[in-house]
Amino acid sequence: MVSKILFWSGFGVAVRLWQLGIEMRPFFYRQGLFAYPVYGLIGASFGYWLQGMEDNQMRYLGDTRDRLLEKRRRRAEREGGVNSGSDGQKVADGIFAGVKEGRDRGFEGREAAAS
Repeated sequence: MVSKILFWSGFGVAVRLWQLGIEMRPFFYRQGLFAYPVYGLIGASFGYWLQGMEDNQMRYLGDTRDRLLEKRRRRAEREGGVNSGSDGQKVADGIFAGVKEGRDRGFEGREAAAS
């Protein structure tokens, strides 16, 4: 959290330096020194907000992942085990089970359609 705040506060100060460079004004003069902490504070507040948003998104993603895993666990209990694929794969047709099922249904792929 601190790293994001420090980075964005440094970015705010860099923006102030860039602004003064574009205007071709001196970087450090007595009347303009108050602006550096202001820009740093604006950048730090943006970094704090960004960190809060990231925390909320990570919490939301974690809750969603937990809900999906719980849903899958309940479905596996209801169905009596893990779904291991189609019936052809269950009787040891292996990786070609889907291809055989597809050909039986009339889906022969691009090679057959092209010839």
